[in-house]
Amino acid sequence: MRIRRATLADEAVLRELWEEFEAEVPDPTGDPETWEEEWADTRRHVEAGTVFLAEDDEGVAGVARAEPPEHRSAFVHLVHVRPRARRQGVTKALLAELARDARERGATRILLEVLTANRDARAVWQRLGFEELWLGLGTPIDALEARLEAPSGPTFGSIHVQTDDRQAVADAVDKYRPRLAPPGGTAVGEPVGGWIAIYDELLEQDPKQLQRLAKELSNALGSVVVAFTVEQETAVGYSIYDRGRSVDDYLSLPEFRGPLPPGDVIAMAANPRVVQRLTGADPNAVRAVARTAASAEELPPARSLAAQIAATMGIAGAGRGYADDQ
Repeated sequence: MRIRRATLADEAVLRELWEEFEAEVPDPTGDPETWEEEWADTRRHVEAGTVFLAEDDEGVAGVARAEPPEHRSAFVHLVHVRPRARRQGVTKALLAELARDARERGATRILLEVLTANRDARAVWQRLGFEELWLGLGTPIDALEARLEAPSGPTFGSIHVQTDDRQAVADAVDKYRPRLAPPGGTAVGEPVGGWIAIYDELLEQDPKQLQRLAKELSNALGSVVVAFTVEQETAVGYSIYDRGRSVDDYLSLPEFRGPLPPGDVIAMAANPRVVQRLTGADPNAVRAVARTAASAEELPPARSLAAQIAATMGIAGAGRGYADDQ
């Protein structure tokens, strides 16, 4: 295996390698660069001497292309080895030459990007000692604008433990609540209809944190626990736990938190039979009340909907500020 610097005379083979890479690892935006656009950068790097080719007896086997170092870091734009030459140390040989060159130019660190979906490449880089330094995020503009235009009211909720033993609930809250947020604003109610309500001014602003406490309490107490949430005065949700195990999740607007695969949308519907088994609710009432929709306009106001769902389970006072009008 021979490693050499690419020259402008290698344009044709550099294009072949780039097109192979693009076919194997498609651009996640669906709008990839043209070769002409890619060549503008590649040519600049070839002229800077930071593009390396690996050659064997059959010809060019791989390529590594980097940016000339800046601020003591060299950024790798492309590493690609043809399938016929993989698992033969070509990637290591290319990186060794690229690293040697970068060090001579004053670099002390090599940086690169890898798609989250490219698991094989991620595994290779991690084995070579590369660590995650930042996280790149992206979203279609249409989706972003829709989220920005969505209603933005208060988020709140409550936890309900199926027991009359208030002291046991209070002790469990004292034990597990400090793990999730700074102290303050937690209230444990008296038993009402076989349920004890817990209100928390901090946790109720983050449904995931509220659900975490609900799960911990269910596991510790061996009880059925329901966490109710109203998100941004728009989407109503609940999570039911039985002895620490999640048994039913509901969200009135399944894609309120972001787009979901069709199967996940269906999974966010209520399970009336599970609700009946754990709370004694009439499954027909649950089915009629705990509906899902694509938009809030298709459902009752969020506070009213939350109160109706809680009522089917025999739960009172589900969330400070929930409306009782049904």
